Amino acid sequence: MKNIILVTLVSLSSILSAQKKQKPNIIVILADDISAREFPIYKSDTWSSVKGNKNSQDPKIRAKTPVLDKIAQEGMYVKTAWASVVCSPSRAMLMTGRYPHLHKWWGNANIGKYTDEMGNLGSYPLFASSALTIGHVAKKGGYATMWSGKSQMRTKSLEKFGFDEGVFTPGESSIEEIGENPYSSFILKQKKINGKKELYNEDTGKPLGHSYYASASWYWKPHVMLMNHPSSKRQFEWWPNTRKTRKKYGVNTYGPDVELDFIFDFMDRKVKEDKPFFVYHTTHLGHAAMNYLNPNRTDLKWIETPKITWENGKYTRVEPNITGSKGVYNTNGTLSPSGIHSHVNYLDYQMWLYLKKLEELKIEENTLIIFCADNGSSKYGKNSPDSQKGTHVPFMVYGPGFNFTKKGEQDVLMNLSDILPTIADIAGFEFPKDYEINGESMMPFLTTDKKTHRDWVYGYKDNLQLIRGTKVLKDGLDKWYDVREYPSDLISFPLITDWSTVDKELLKERDYLNGLLPQFNKFDEAKHGPLSPAHQKKIEKQEAAKAAKKAAKKAAKQAMLKAKKKLAKKQNKK
Repeated sequence: MKNIILVTLVSLSSILSAQKKQKPNIIVILADDISAREFPIYKSDTWSSVKGNKNSQDPKIRAKTPVLDKIAQEGMYVKTAWASVVCSPSRAMLMTGRYPHLHKWWGNANIGKYTDEMGNLGSYPLFASSALTIGHVAKKGGYATMWSGKSQMRTKSLEKFGFDEGVFTPGESSIEEIGENPYSSFILKQKKINGKKELYNEDTGKPLGHSYYASASWYWKPHVMLMNHPSSKRQFEWWPNTRKTRKKYGVNTYGPDVELDFIFDFMDRKVKEDKPFFVYHTTHLGHAAMNYLNPNRTDLKWIETPKITWENGKYTRVEPNITGSKGVYNTNGTLSPSGIHSHVNYLDYQMWLYLKKLEELKIEENTLIIFCADNGSSKYGKNSPDSQKGTHVPFMVYGPGFNFTKKGEQDVLMNLSDILPTIADIAGFEFPKDYEINGESMMPFLTTDKKTHRDWVYGYKDNLQLIRGTKVLKDGLDKWYDVREYPSDLISFPLITDWSTVDKELLKERDYLNGLLPQFNKFDEAKHGPLSPAHQKKIEKQEAAKAAKKAAKKAAKQAMLKAKKKLAKKQNKK
């Protein structure tokens, strides 16, 4: 009996020792179009209205986030975390740890071109501009890797980003080999109707009737594409892909739930294999979308989520009961009200599910969670270069088993570019010395008595640059602000109009920040990636024509204003 107890103790000791040596699991959750101000932990007295077109202080539409509050307080959260002002360049910054002078994703409509290995001209993909993206770094560090959610990578080659598995919502329709999605009718397509181009709603079988853009559903009855899933027969495959899942799929299937189910399936398998995992969860929650359940309600910007309630320390989710078809649906009181607050609430519910899952798998002490967003809220900050409306996002780190020296609110600066080098640090991966990384690992700040993380943060949109330190901020409109103290709405910083009247410390930091900007300001001279001579000439011709058109438009506008002034002057004389 003593021998059995001894063997058991030795085995337990070996397991505990092995667990300590095993690399921690890492989960990065990237919310879509949600400003820091939408999260109560950031203490803003102002947030988005239901339609998003106004600011609100109505407590009825204030998000409630008990789980994210716990994560922020028991873990840590950064008071001033910056992204870019819009999604594509922000995701490029996060995935590469670099700024656009290297990755060339300047804005949603301004992604650099390049000549690929086949001699074709196309958008410069991140795996070509930056060989060590977030998936590659995690994989080289010994992790099983999964990407679930929105990709927005504008490429047919999603398998080149270093992820073992992927679940993309909506599926990338550019991957032609798998054909069109045969399962969901929730899609808008450009069609010629009576000789005129119109948006056609495949669910109703009619033209949409109002302006929108061609899109597929990522919320209800979603388009879901799998990459390298064990249930798939080929590399890319539409889901549902089994008899069982096809039977359950329908209008009550909710995209964010599907994303999370696949993540949990991946986690289950990797824990059984005793393999550390890295999950990159790019949820659509927060993003506006076509409301296929109410196709004529253009005022419902944020589609309703399943209804949830928080009571006695746990969430209860109401099973959706949507009935109807062909554009006429009844939600039967099972969904939340429309509004960004409902999306934030549902994110909180999903974070509760994450924590429960980690506990169930007994890996909560060996898993690090990073929660952030890609840019400011729609109709408020998204695409805005004004102050820090577009760049100010939430950033939280939670790892109960980690001996972090920081807890709760941290009044420091952080960039989304810092996530990649932080993961490299945890994974034990070292970048080659000649490989430029613009982000800085947060591990020294998180694990030592270091009081600050970095001196400045950077954001961008096309040829506009934003930068801030601890004292001053320059926005994309070349306005400068005194940011030594946070206003109650997190945005109304005092504008600096006369530098001769300000403190010397502000002038000193302004000059320091101005000295940093030229190294990143390469939009005009190095907008694109490597191009063949023929493609270089073609693009130069296109851009010259575009510039000429813009100049002509500007000249016409100025001429019209001049004529109006002349006419007004003439009438005044009479």
